[in-house]
Amino acid sequence: MSGIKLPTAAERLRTLLAAASSLTLHVPGHRCDLIGRHHVDEAGRVVVELPADSHVALLVEVEADLGAVIEITDVAPTPVRSAGGRIRSRATFSGWLQPSGRRDGDLRAVLELASATLLDPVLGEVEVEADAFAAARPDPLAREEADLLCHLTGAHPEAIEHLSRLIAPHHLHGVHRVVPVRMDRFGVVLRLEFAARHRDVQLPFSAPLRTAADAAPRMHELLARGRCCRHNHSGH
Repeated sequence: MSGIKLPTAAERLRTLLAAASSLTLHVPGHRCDLIGRHHVDEAGRVVVELPADSHVALLVEVEADLGAVIEITDVAPTPVRSAGGRIRSRATFSGWLQPSGRRDGDLRAVLELASATLLDPVLGEVEVEADAFAAARPDPLAREEADLLCHLTGAHPEAIEHLSRLIAPHHLHGVHRVVPVRMDRFGVVLRLEFAARHRDVQLPFSAPLRTAADAAPRMHELLARGRCCRHNHSGH
């Protein structure tokens, strides 16, 4: 990606967990997909809620310190050309599950984290220590990003045109389509799709966001700059 400022690997992992609606949990001999059943507590520990009658819940209660792996795939919420191109990163959390009481019959279990790994097309494979993960904080747009990008794509195609004017013209030669694929505290990332490849370009905000409420004025600043650009881009 072109000159993109990125959060640290630990921050990315925290953001993935905050944004993800589902995850895959592996324990010896079993796998389950949990939807809307996880969060990170104040101590920075991953907490999952297991269905009361599931095999995994039984194993956690019977076997202390049950080895477990949690996997999350981060998929771009906007439509890009190839299915593989939608995968922005993958995260793996390894450790031991310990029971932590019941809630409405379901078993709450805490993952005592041994290691966490982020697989990112830009950063490569990065291992994050448990202490660094616990100390990190998710991006302020973690829960809003998908809705913001989908709204921008579906309701404001003219805004994407204005934003694309902020990209150096020589990068746009041969571009078939421009799609927003990421938004975080540093800025919005546009994907430039060519015939047989793509390139991601970040349009940085004037200052990193402190809260989600900062997103609207920062986007308005970018759009105002884009509307002031007069050069024409051929090929898209």
